[in-house]
Amino acid sequence: MATTSAIEWTEVTWNPTTGCDRVSAGCDNCYAMTLAKRLKAMGQARYQADGDPRTSGPGFDLTLHPESLEAPYHWRKPRIVFVNSMSDLFHARVPVDYLRQVFKVMWDNPQHTFQMLTKRSLRLRRLSPELDWPPNLWMGVTVESAEHVSRIDDLRRTGATVRFLSCEPLIGPLPGINLDQIDWLIAGGESGAHARPIEKGWVDEIRDSCLDQQVAFFFKQWGGRTPKANGRLLDGRTWNEMPELAAG
Repeated sequence: MATTSAIEWTEVTWNPTTGCDRVSAGCDNCYAMTLAKRLKAMGQARYQADGDPRTSGPGFDLTLHPESLEAPYHWRKPRIVFVNSMSDLFHARVPVDYLRQVFKVMWDNPQHTFQMLTKRSLRLRRLSPELDWPPNLWMGVTVESAEHVSRIDDLRRTGATVRFLSCEPLIGPLPGINLDQIDWLIAGGESGAHARPIEKGWVDEIRDSCLDQQVAFFFKQWGGRTPKANGRLLDGRTWNEMPELAAG
């Protein structure tokens, strides 16, 4: 099963797992945790297991959904697919064998472009040699502040063909960011009732680093009460750059 996405840099979401746990400040206002609570109240079967209240929440316990693995085989047209918008596939409780199954699905469907994000970059790096990396997978890490730039080094040491950064929610500056071996960078402000402010200077610096280091730059949003509250324009234009898609 896939769900059409409102996320500007993808087309559909596909969740072979759901649920997660907080690992850093970027998780503090997690949209997925809030959504899982709502889906649990609506009776959605995939969101009935509650996570640890200290790190997770109602309906957000890490759960495998092997029945979802068949979905990409049935999509007729090529799609850009965000894998695990409601989870983190490199969560410690996701078995390596299950990771391999997800990777096989991507190998078997080269017409699609799969995008995957994690904050658990250490496990990503350690498991990389045990995984058969499909060329149509874009692997990314979240870097919400300078405190977590080490995740970029972990990403560089993986077997991913396309590597990208999600600097969203951007909650601090990233001065002098090294984008060696990085193909794409997404930046954006936080949204929601408790959105933390973003400063234009932080975005300008990141954008300029991408231009200097020839990295595709995508500015998703300024954020605010809602994702679209303050628009997407940066210096009078939208920034929608992306790597080359998988062959359809």
